[in-house]
Parts: sequence; C-alpha cells; structure tokens
Amino acid sequence: MLKERLIFKGVSEIVGTEDLCLLLLTDEAKKRQITIVCDKAMAVQLELRAKRIPITRIMLPEVLCNLLKNCSDANFELLIDDIIDGQYRAILYDDKTMAPTLIRASDAVLLSVVGGIPLYMESELMRRQSVTYNEHSRGVSLPVNTISDEMLQAALDKAIADENYELASHLRDEKKRRNKKGGNTDE
Repeated sequence: MLKERLIFKGVSEIVGTEDLCLLLLTDEAKKRQITIVCDKAMAVQLELRAKRIPITRIMLPEVLCNLLKNCSDANFELLIDDIIDGQYRAILYDDKTMAPTLIRASDAVLLSVVGGIPLYMESELMRRQSVTYNEHSRGVSLPVNTISDEMLQAALDKAIADENYELASHLRDEKKRRNKKGGNTDE
C-alpha cells in the first residue's frame, strides 16, 4: 500500500460553531493539505503542544508516551486509510505484530505530535481528499464527506436559509449518497 506522511500544521476554528475546530495537516512536501474535524478540547490540547507550553511535559499523553518508549522496543505507526460515516478511520500499528488498533483521527494527530509517531494517509485517499496547500491562506476547504451527519444537516439547513441553492443541492446529494451506502432509504 502506498501512503503519504502527514505533518501537523495547526488548528483552525470553524466559523459559526463554538465546539468544533479543524486540524490542518500537509504532506511532507507542503503541496497538499487535509483537514480533520475535532472537538474544542482536542484543539486546545494540540494548541498547547504547538505553543510548547512547559506543563505538557507532565501531562498524561506525554507521560504515557515516555513510559511506552522506556518499557518497550516496539515502534508504532499511525495510518488514516478510509472515511466511514463522515469520519476518517485511523489505525495504530505496532511494527512487530502489525496488530491494528482503531483510534479516533484527531487522537491519532495528538499521539503523533506527542509521541513522535509517524502519521500517514493512504495515497489514494490523500489524492481524493486533499486540496492545494497555501501557507498564507485565510480559509481552508473541508471535504463534505468528512463531516458528521449532524454537521451535514446543519450545513444543509443553513444553505437553504441563506438561499444558497447550489450548495444546498451539493449537500443534499452527499446526504442521499450516505443514505444509500448505509442502506437507509428514508429522506
């Protein structure tokens, strides 16, 4: 399987929401970017690490990563390989056993930052989901297939209220696609 290494670049707020943020990641060449939706608590945790706040050295993720490094000769890798129900699927692998452990995508980013564990995305998924990276961009694109059903419905309601019928049509099509994929025929 071909894969692309991801590098954490920062956190961005989603305009119009108070409890959700976006994690921005690029490929190593800084040519393409992806975004991962996360809750505000995770955004705060990653911002602490990005700002190198000293207290993080004794916080649980750092302590556990240090224990693991000192008590094991295992090497780990994180891989984002699919989108399921509007969420990236991330997997933690031990290089010796290759046993997969599912992990929330935003937690995979935090684990990568804290523990220095390489984070990858399957190449074809990266090609489909990424957009061109512009370091000085004031906004980011969010693929509609990476938002939860609740966020999708809220975006659809807002597009209709704002009379943005082209966007509403696109969002409705994504909602129908998900319903067909899930076997749900209700509209």
